[in-house]
Amino acid sequence: MKPPGELFDLTAKVAVVTGGSRGIGRAVAEGLAAAGADVVIASRKLDNCEKAAKEIEAATGRRALAVGCHVGHWEDCGRLVDTVYGEFGRCDVLVNGAGLSPVYDGLPSVTQELYDKVHAVNARGPFRLSSLIGTRMAEGDGGCIINVTTAGSLRPDADDLPYAMAKAGLNALTLGLAGAWAPKVRANLVMPGAFETDMTTVWGDEGRAMAASLNPMKRMGRPEDMVGVCVFLASDAASYVNGAQVLVDGGFFRTL
Repeated sequence: MKPPGELFDLTAKVAVVTGGSRGIGRAVAEGLAAAGADVVIASRKLDNCEKAAKEIEAATGRRALAVGCHVGHWEDCGRLVDTVYGEFGRCDVLVNGAGLSPVYDGLPSVTQELYDKVHAVNARGPFRLSSLIGTRMAEGDGGCIINVTTAGSLRPDADDLPYAMAKAGLNALTLGLAGAWAPKVRANLVMPGAFETDMTTVWGDEGRAMAASLNPMKRMGRPEDMVGVCVFLASDAASYVNGAQVLVDGGFFRTL
């Protein structure tokens, strides 16, 4: 049996993190690099990716490649995959972390454009990337896919329903992928609750304070709270963890 330090070691691995320039994705990308992986930071804005990549390289000594990619665009997903395999020749870990949840004024106000955009980023993009990269993982040395969804997909409400619907689709995708290329490729999902990210700034200070007060931990989640879970799922320590749905919500949804 390997000692714990070796089980969690990601040296010589390559990890792709979408939404990797900020929030949860940014924290997870640095965590994977700190565990030894070279990382690809993918997000819509290349300059933000480049900034994150430089900071991660400086902090960890690992290579961090910035790639501008809108995962809601089918062709962009293909270009991202080509870039990753052109630069590294492999991908061992795919973290589908990009997310989008625009604010709207009541369900009837949701436009087709908003609906389609939300589903493109939160569900269609991960499907395309997982299909392309998972197939290559299975043809090579294997790997793992980690999909970042939301606890709200289990308890959706009217305030972010298109987002919850799309993430519920991502939940289903993950369970399907867990059997698609097993045993060489594992697929798991992590379900954050209310986190201190750009997505919750629209709640304002009062809304965030209320979310913190209602949580058993008496605070909202922070991006770094997701790091340990994702490093574990990406590592050999999780070699028998496949199709898991991990709540990272401070216990808020513990009655589910």
